[in-house]
Amino acid sequence: RGTVTAFSPFDAKADAEALRKAMKGMGTDEETILKILTSRNNAQRQEIASAFKSLFGRDLVDDLKSELTGKFETLMVSLMRPTYIFDAHALKHAIKGAGTNEKVLTEILASRTPAEVQNIKQVYLQEYEANLEDKITGETSGYFQRLLVVLLQANRDPDGRVDEGLVEQDAQVLFRAGELKWGTDEEKFITILGTRSVSHLRRVFDKYMTISGFQIEETIDRETSGDLEKLLLAVVKCIRSVPAYFAETLYYSMKGAGTDDDTLIRVMVSRSEIDLLDIRQELRKNFAKSLHQMIQKDTSGDYRKALLLLCGGDDD
Repeated sequence: RGTVTAFSPFDAKADAEALRKAMKGMGTDEETILKILTSRNNAQRQEIASAFKSLFGRDLVDDLKSELTGKFETLMVSLMRPTYIFDAHALKHAIKGAGTNEKVLTEILASRTPAEVQNIKQVYLQEYEANLEDKITGETSGYFQRLLVVLLQANRDPDGRVDEGLVEQDAQVLFRAGELKWGTDEEKFITILGTRSVSHLRRVFDKYMTISGFQIEETIDRETSGDLEKLLLAVVKCIRSVPAYFAETLYYSMKGAGTDDDTLIRVMVSRSEIDLLDIRQELRKNFAKSLHQMIQKDTSGDYRKALLLLCGGDDD
């Protein structure tokens, strides 16, 4: 359900030549660059990069970096990052240097499947010769850290037959750990939300509502705070619907004054081949806005053109 699919007929050599021509000599032909890179899928972009090196002895990403600037450059370079490296790279930057970007850790680790998380850990080790879990535990603390570690284990139960008795039990445990308790037993929330299967948890949320009269999100909101609260809410939202979670993420990246371009770029690039069509639908449904129109209004120039092409159409 992505907006970007394999381009056909595809000719890596012709694309590499067109890109070289667009960047050679005085001035840069941004239009050609953005048209090619947004209409090829990631695997094809990697083929273009290797054709570019074979033909010209130059690194395509280095050339893009030297010819382009600002958010447009960031977007084009992000599109060139191999899919499997994308998340590892984003996480590395989130925990690098002064201050940790908790938002990025939350978004990626709450939304990726166990298989994707295993892959991210492997790639991180290969690319950066470091253990992702060690890096994250070194930069985070408290219950926020604990839930991240649980998610990094990627041991969520696989979806299967849902045991109604266990659903009832988990819902009761969460109710007692939150609403019924003076203070909160965060550990129970972390264990249940971090390890149970998606279909099981969806039933738990329904049962929880029946028992307590509250949505689980309302309880998390009241009983926890800070980074832990944001991470728990992200996990719950992704259990309910990953596209709805990203629709909300995109909506808030552009709502109000200023745009959170890092988030906008990260979500548009990382979901463009997975579920951006579903994300567009959810945004329309939940916020009565079209992603296309939000991008149109909030961005400008070649950056806007490229994002609109990735968005792949309007939902009005």
